[in-house]
Amino acid sequence: MPVNHRKMVMGVIVGNRGFFPDHLAKSGREEILRALQAADMDIVALTPEESKYGAVETREESRRCAELFKRNRDRIDGIIVTLPNFGEERAIADALRLADLRVPVLIQATPDDPKKMTIASRRDSFCGKMSACNNLRQYGIPYSITTLHTESPDSPEFAHDLEWFAAVCRVVKGFRNLRVGAIGARPAAFNTVRYSEKILESQGISIETLDLSEVLGRIDRMKDNDDHAQAKLAAIKKYVDASSVPAPALLKMAKLGAVVDQWMAATEVTISAVQCWTSIEENLGVVPCTVMSMMSNELLSSACEVDICGVLGMHALQLASGTPSALLDWNNNYGSDPNKAVCFHCSNLPKHFFRSVKMDFQEIIAGTVGKENTFGTCVGLIKPEKMSFARFSTDDTFGKMRGYVGEGRFTDDPLNTFGGAGVVEIQNLQRLLRFICERGFEHHVAANLSTVASAVYEATTRYLGWDMLYHGCENGAC
Repeated sequence: MPVNHRKMVMGVIVGNRGFFPDHLAKSGREEILRALQAADMDIVALTPEESKYGAVETREESRRCAELFKRNRDRIDGIIVTLPNFGEERAIADALRLADLRVPVLIQATPDDPKKMTIASRRDSFCGKMSACNNLRQYGIPYSITTLHTESPDSPEFAHDLEWFAAVCRVVKGFRNLRVGAIGARPAAFNTVRYSEKILESQGISIETLDLSEVLGRIDRMKDNDDHAQAKLAAIKKYVDASSVPAPALLKMAKLGAVVDQWMAATEVTISAVQCWTSIEENLGVVPCTVMSMMSNELLSSACEVDICGVLGMHALQLASGTPSALLDWNNNYGSDPNKAVCFHCSNLPKHFFRSVKMDFQEIIAGTVGKENTFGTCVGLIKPEKMSFARFSTDDTFGKMRGYVGEGRFTDDPLNTFGGAGVVEIQNLQRLLRFICERGFEHHVAANLSTVASAVYEATTRYLGWDMLYHGCENGAC
């Protein structure tokens, strides 16, 4: 599946301080614009006609920059502060304060050339970056920094950092005014997925509820030849091998998918969590797994058991990577290897995750409600790939969001089981498992076939203010 990223828009502030060589502001502006254009980003920046060299040095230039940013408030995803020389730290901080966009900010400083250290050519950006960061800290403006203290705009290091920063911006923007669908009630047996709507609302995340009785009623009233149902039926057959599934079960899935699609569009819901166990099976006669798998595969993440915080983890990873996420159980040990575990669900994993996949019945629930009522699961092994994982939770005792992120890989170790499953290898896994149990986190974890944990961590800690652990990077180890 190709990565799905919309074109990013970056505001640019070029720092300048006049008693340093200000011709560097001119060339520095040109360098940063070329770097952003090479990354296929749109740019909002002062022109040389609007300020000296298009840079920011005076109070008046700060105000002009802020007004330009405010006019483009709905477009700008993040702001790049580039320091081709020392830079005027107050002007930079003032421009950001006056604009008040509250988007991520990346500070980049261009390195000096040891052969050009005379008064006519030296930059002192190395030092100026510290002053700029100090002022932003004083102003209470959060910011991110590049991997290396100084990086040229045309360097591979900056290109990598720019890709990382774009992922940070997507996560932050994707969680602003987010609407999440809760379809059905939390299953009675799953206390573990309880959450606080009020804490989420305080973070700008709203929950839109839909009772299963309404879903089932709309399905019951939908004719078999309904255009939306028939379109969804065709999409299901195209999506996954369903040759062994009875036609009546496929039609029920199609109607379920059509009803959910229509409701999400009408209520402007982006992602969802669905009650499964076992009301849909008993009252509709299918499992919702394939319908949910299709949504997740189209980057409309969907989690089972009404795990709202679980789908938020899926959404964060998907925003950062541009590829589908899944919700899995930390489910089993894998032999005696302390760094390996089996991750499993029964399953609604997106097709993107599988080596190969087919539709079948749900073996666990079948023992309770009968095989004929459980068709619709997506069965297969997860392909061996790098992976990132994330878990968010509402901490009701302290009224805040918390969570953890990290990275590992899905292996090609043999595994003979049902549902959707894979063996995951994570360094120091036992330490992570101890953390999960000691802190009382849920048994569900979101996964994505990518390496974006750092971007999700940066977005959630620095810009959303959540209490997060980056596994493997404790105490600044990364």
